[in-house]
Amino acid sequence: MWIANNWNDYEVLDASDGEKLERWGDFLLIRPDPQVIWNTPRQNPGWKRSNGHYYRSTKGGGEWEFSGLPQEWSIRYRDLTFRLKPFSFKHTGLFPEQAVNWDWFSELIREADRPVKVLNLFAYTGGATLAAAKAGAAVTHVDASKGMVTWAKENAAVSDLSDAPIRWLVDDCMKFVEREIRRGSKYDGIIMDPPSYGRGPKGEIWKMEEGIFPFLERAAQLLSDNALFFLLNSYTTGLQPAVLHYLLSVCIAGRRGGHTEAQEIGLPVTESGLTLPCGAAGRWTRC
Repeated sequence: MWIANNWNDYEVLDASDGEKLERWGDFLLIRPDPQVIWNTPRQNPGWKRSNGHYYRSTKGGGEWEFSGLPQEWSIRYRDLTFRLKPFSFKHTGLFPEQAVNWDWFSELIREADRPVKVLNLFAYTGGATLAAAKAGAAVTHVDASKGMVTWAKENAAVSDLSDAPIRWLVDDCMKFVEREIRRGSKYDGIIMDPPSYGRGPKGEIWKMEEGIFPFLERAAQLLSDNALFFLLNSYTTGLQPAVLHYLLSVCIAGRRGGHTEAQEIGLPVTESGLTLPCGAAGRWTRC
């Protein structure tokens, strides 16, 4: 498992009975997590003094209950800063487990010792975008949500990356990839974090299990001859790391060589000393 264990401002303090207790900077949040199927004693005092607790509804969705939580606050990872705020469906605007991937591709970008172009698809609030830009890459950031792209720009500003070579695009990722293929555009690294389920602007339905293979085939055409990496993330239940490995092997490694690997990604849990699984990632590298 690839574990994001280099955080100072974030910590999973404990996990029990369908929920996890997290420290986000100076604030404690309790959020549901479907992976937490064990019921262990809640000995950490943070369970009783959280600043925010997201309660799932039996009818779907849920709602927050706050106690001294500001509307917005910030945390840092290495030399990056992220603005956080609780919003619908339990999220805060950041997936801390992805830091293990940020570290991986940042090293590849720095070691390349040449100009590197990176495409970040389904780019959300820009964690991967900022990490790649800070490592020295020129990044194209694509997300269908205008609000998420605005949020990502704010993260860039507080991370001193306002002047970095980042192209911010509000666009449908699949349509953008098709246009880039027609333009003959190429990228040295591609990051892809597609949702499990979604709807396009005209009601098109996206299901990860059905759409990922043809989309991956198309996106792989944008890799340059000297490409460094391709990263595919998945939070879809049932798509095991071996599936991601197979996809990348068929769509990329089988045609251009290189190395493919895939693992679960996770976060350390302070109370137990164990690791909380948080999805999976597949990685392709040129060598």
